[in-house]
Amino acid sequence: MADRLRPFVFGVDLDGVVADYTAGFRQIVAEDFGVDPASLSDERSWDFSEWGLDVDEFNRLHNYAVNERRMLATLPAFEGAADALWRLSDAGVWIRIVTHRLYVNWGHAAAINDTVTWLDANRIPYRDICFLGAKPEVEADCYIDDAPHNVEQLRSADNDVIVFDQPYNRDFDGLRARNWDEVEAIIVELAAAMAGAVEVQLPGIETGADRLTRRVGPA
Repeated sequence: MADRLRPFVFGVDLDGVVADYTAGFRQIVAEDFGVDPASLSDERSWDFSEWGLDVDEFNRLHNYAVNERRMLATLPAFEGAADALWRLSDAGVWIRIVTHRLYVNWGHAAAINDTVTWLDANRIPYRDICFLGAKPEVEADCYIDDAPHNVEQLRSADNDVIVFDQPYNRDFDGLRARNWDEVEAIIVELAAAMAGAVEVQLPGIETGADRLTRRVGPA
C-alpha cells in the first residue's frame, strides 16, 4: 500500500536528453576551429573523435563553453520535452533532474546558475535537482540518460533506465526512446504499473509548457 501512496520518481538527465548539447557545443567548436558548423556531424561518438577532438581539446573547449560562453544557459531544448514533462508532472510523476554538470573545476557557480536559468527559460518542470555523477544514489523509480557509462552504472544497480537515442548509445538493448512522445508513453506505463493508474492530464489544468506565460503574459 505504501508504494501506491508515494509518487513515481523519474530521474531525468539534461545534456543529450532534454538539452541538445551536441547542437550547442557544435557552434562553439566550429567558431574555434574556423569551420562550417555543418561540417561537424551529428553522427558522433561519445568522445567527439569525429570532430577531431582529443581529451585535452575537449576539456579546453568545454571549459570555455561553460565558463566564458555560458553555453549551459543557451542550449536548445529537444522538441516536445517540456510539454511531455509537464503532462507527466500533472499526472503526479515526481520529476527529479539528475545531472553531472559540475565537471569543470572552478566553474560550479556558473554551471549551477546557468542550469537553473535554462530550466526556467525552457519551462521545464521539476520538483528537485541533483548535481552528481553517482546517479543510483538518487533512488528514482526510472531514469532516462544518454551516456553509455551512466546507463551501464544504473542498470548494474538494477534500475529501470530509458536510453535516450543518440548515435553513441545504439549498442544498448532494453528501454529506448527516440523522442519525448516515446519517453512519455514509457513512463505512463511504468507509473501505472506501480500505482495502478495514471491520469495523464488532470481535469481543470491548462495544458502546455507555456501555461504560465499565457496566464500572466510575457515579462
